[in-house]
Amino acid sequence: MARRGRLDLGRKAKTTQNAALVVLLFLGGFGIAGPSGLLAWSENLRLLDQREAQLAALQKEEAALKNKVKLLHPDHADPDMVGELLRSQLNVVHPDEVVIRLDD
Repeated sequence: MARRGRLDLGRKAKTTQNAALVVLLFLGGFGIAGPSGLLAWSENLRLLDQREAQLAALQKEEAALKNKVKLLHPDHADPDMVGELLRSQLNVVHPDEVVIRLDD
């Protein structure tokens, strides 16, 4: 009977070891081939560089728009900016100006 108890314990230990091995293999495979694993690392770095470039372009555009808003502030609007907007938005010119149209 004692011998049978040892066999059962050995079988349970082996089953536990096999289950642990399967779990470790699964986690290892996921760590290599998963969405944030080693194989996806270069793709993630490329996407990060792409997003950083987009962010830099958007920040540059934001700075330009902030400057334009500052120049058009109602209390102290820049006359050149107001004139430029009037000419472009309302299609108006001074009588002594010559308009040269450029094709886009």
